[in-house]
Amino acid sequence: METHAGRKGAFRKSNHSPLGEQGGGQMVNNKMMKVSNIFSWWSSKSLLLRIFIGIVIGTLLGLFAPGLTGISILGKVFISGLKAIAPILVAVLVAASIARAKGGLGPRFRTVILLYMLSTLLAAFVAVVGSMLFPVVMTLKDAATDNAPTHLTDIFSNMLVGMMSNPMLSISNANYIGILLWAVLAGLALKRFARPATIDVVNDLANVVSAIVGWVIQLAPFGILGLVFESVSEGGLNIFADYGQLILLLVGCMLFSALVVNPLLSFLFTHRNPYPLLWMCLRESGLNAFFTRSSAANIPINMNLCRKLGLDEDFYSVSIPLGATINMNGAAITITVMTLAVAHTIGIEVNFLSALILCSIAALGACGASGVAGGSLLLIPLGCSFFGISPDVSMQAVAVGFIIGVIQDSVETALNSSGDVFFTATAEKKPLPRLPQGEEL
Repeated sequence: METHAGRKGAFRKSNHSPLGEQGGGQMVNNKMMKVSNIFSWWSSKSLLLRIFIGIVIGTLLGLFAPGLTGISILGKVFISGLKAIAPILVAVLVAASIARAKGGLGPRFRTVILLYMLSTLLAAFVAVVGSMLFPVVMTLKDAATDNAPTHLTDIFSNMLVGMMSNPMLSISNANYIGILLWAVLAGLALKRFARPATIDVVNDLANVVSAIVGWVIQLAPFGILGLVFESVSEGGLNIFADYGQLILLLVGCMLFSALVVNPLLSFLFTHRNPYPLLWMCLRESGLNAFFTRSSAANIPINMNLCRKLGLDEDFYSVSIPLGATINMNGAAITITVMTLAVAHTIGIEVNFLSALILCSIAALGACGASGVAGGSLLLIPLGCSFFGISPDVSMQAVAVGFIIGVIQDSVETALNSSGDVFFTATAEKKPLPRLPQGEEL
């Protein structure tokens, strides 16, 4: 009887064991289903909404939990991912687009280059007018120590050397001038000598890289959360109190250029209301560029926006990286405003003719800003040299620029990067796609 009971008990145990394992497995499956449902719900929301949520959370954490410094790693990882894939994307897309181009791109390229250059020159003129109407005097303190070009010849010589640098080094160093040159040459060679099957392989590679970029862009809400947290927790708003007037002048000129000058240029070329396109570019491109503060990092996002707008890939795959190099409205404004602020500070009388010449210097210098470490700030001595201001004094203005760079550089990058898509779409003269009601780009 005992043996039978024991066997019966053993039978019960062996009978219950699979049920227990099955119950545990069911719990794991339920948890996985919940995680999958949360991920599906999160992915179904528009990217703009997710980015906004990231901005809000990052701001709150930066204000109330600044000690959680590990959160800033999210922003660094996101920027590193974009910067890593962007040079490869540009090289492959430019080569592929030129290899398969059927012709007819020439007039559009001429138009977009004209728009880039004209808008940059007009941005410098806006900065001159703003500086004349609202002159700013700075408190010059510590000087910056970086080496900066002092003549236009230095900038253009650096650009030419960069164009002819090793193509592999250009990709690894994100030298977009060099990448553009070698990608164009590769595309022309493919178009002339390659078989159709080879060109198809290059196109497939471009599609693969584009897909990877799309996956990286999905991390934008978390990356921007980290970037906003870092800015709010470390900088706050107190450090900008001493330079409030200078910041207002810089931001005011950039906003006027973005909201008035650029739409006016677009209207003159297309004879259509430019503001729906402008709001879209500022929302989808400018917002992200504001927080990444990197035109190079925003190239994949701009290309993705051009694709959603239904633009010609053969065109925008070249015009977008080109715009990241020469469409520098914000840089022209920064160089002009900071130069005139130094002149006002040390008592130099600036007449309107001299200011107009400064516009040309700033516009030409801004086109090379992407090839200079530190961007537009280190080109301030170039503008100051026109008025005979010593490098010691002008480099102090560079130091001030680094202090206010969180705002200045953010707005400048948003203006520059959103303008790349805006003028690319303008040059194509294509109406915005009509989407079903309630659907966003």
